[in-house]
Parts: sequence; structure tokens; C-alpha cells
Amino acid sequence: MKVTGEVGAKPTVTFPQGTPPAKSSEETVKEGSGTEFKVGDNVIVNYTVYTWDGKNNPTVGSTYDTGSSETIQVTDQLPSVLKEAFVGAKPGGRHVAVVAPDSLTAEQREQAKQSGQENVTQVLVMDMVGLKPEPVTVTGEAADPGLKGVEVKNPEAGKAPTLTTKTKEKAPAELVTKVIVKGTGPQVKSGQNLMAHYIGKIWGSDKQFDSSWERGQPATFQIGTGQVIKGWDQTLVGQTVGSRVLVSIPPALGYGEQGNEQAGIKGTDTLVFLVDIVGAY
Repeated sequence: MKVTGEVGAKPTVTFPQGTPPAKSSEETVKEGSGTEFKVGDNVIVNYTVYTWDGKNNPTVGSTYDTGSSETIQVTDQLPSVLKEAFVGAKPGGRHVAVVAPDSLTAEQREQAKQSGQENVTQVLVMDMVGLKPEPVTVTGEAADPGLKGVEVKNPEAGKAPTLTTKTKEKAPAELVTKVIVKGTGPQVKSGQNLMAHYIGKIWGSDKQFDSSWERGQPATFQIGTGQVIKGWDQTLVGQTVGSRVLVSIPPALGYGEQGNEQAGIKGTDTLVFLVDIVGAY
């Protein structure tokens, strides 16, 4: 097997003739640099997956096609050959793993059997980006949001803030952004994965429709590329990590005329978010 192309771009794989191997293996195509990954790490990786069938060897999927890297936790739950490929790898490296049935756990073998994939061998080409950053804690002096009808209470660091939107004030017709706490981290760029703690409420009613704080962990999503509502893409790109930002979003930049029935959001509702930007990568 031959793997060519630059790290950081979708690879080209030339498969040998003959029957795919029944035994798993892994190989370093290019050595990375820096701290080695270990069990328990959350590794950001770009990968391309192929099914080695000895005929067409089709591509199953690639993060280079979706435009977004993924995070994989290095645990014993991974097929053993993938775990071997990750442990000891370094940022910037490229590794290839041939995942044959022999490296699957008993549970994975059973799942493969149920889907008729028990004899399938796959090939993963993995470009190691780095470790997923730990979320920061928003600290610093909080400013008055200065948005009539909205109240924010800032607690001690690491605790959920309070957002109140029960008001008779008319909602702003335009998109409004107010930086409550200015973070000192790097600037958020379009296309990055953004880690955020947030509270979402409806203007006027104080109805909360979402809160990452109540789920106990920040949400992670791609920003600036249309993966979230327009109001987020247009306000969070350019902010700095460690910031707390208040955003008022008119319907057209939220869920539009159709609203979001599952969340109880009507097509005329103005959305108010209080967002802690705790990481970007």
C-alpha cells in the first residue's frame, strides 16, 4: 500500500493487488513532533476511511470532504490497532491503520456481524492535528450589557451566569452584540470548532429553550460556516476566547419564519443568548 500527498490535505492511497489482509496493522507515514499522545487523550484528527475490498477499494468518508476535523478519545473501546496508532503519535504526523476484524472487540465484532460487515477490512489514513484544548473559565470584570430589557448577573468564575429577558421593551430589530467580559485568549476564526457554554432565552417571556450549563458541559460546533444559526456565525467569529458575550438575534437570523417547534420558538421570536467562549481550535 502506498499513501501519498501532503499532511493536512486528503491523501491518495494506492492499494496492492490481491485479497485484503485478515490481520490488522498500523504504520507511521510521517512522524509528528511535540508531546506524544497517550490513553485518555482527546485527539483532534483529520481522517479518510476506505473499504479495502480488493476491487474498487471505495472511500467511505473523509473529514477533508466535510471540512471539519473530529475529536477521538483514545480508549480501550477503540479497535486495538487504532489505539496502537494513536498512542505515541504526535501532532503533525500521518498514520495509516489497516483495521481487520481481528482488532475489533467482541462487541464490535457482533455489531459488524449484525450489519453484514464481519469480514470487512477498512483503512484509515489519519493526520494528527493535536490535543483538544481544555475549556477555559471566563474571568474578569463584567460590563453592564447596556441593552434595555435584558439583565445579566455575573457570578463567581466557573458558575453559570443568570440571564433575564422578561420585559415589555420592544425587541431590537437588528442583530445586537454586547461583550460582557472581554477574554484574553486568541481570536475566534471562521471554520474553527468553537467550545461554548451558553443560555438561550426568548425576548419578553424569559422562556429558556436551551442551556449548556444544565447539561454540565460546553457545546462544540463549527463556527462561521453555516453549521449554526446566522446570528451566531455573524457575532461569535472575531470574539476572543475567554469572553462572555450577550447576543440578541432577530427571527431572520435565528430560525426564520418557520421557527423551531421542538424548542418552542415561534417564527416571530427574538432570541437572546449569553455565551461564554471557552475554547476554539
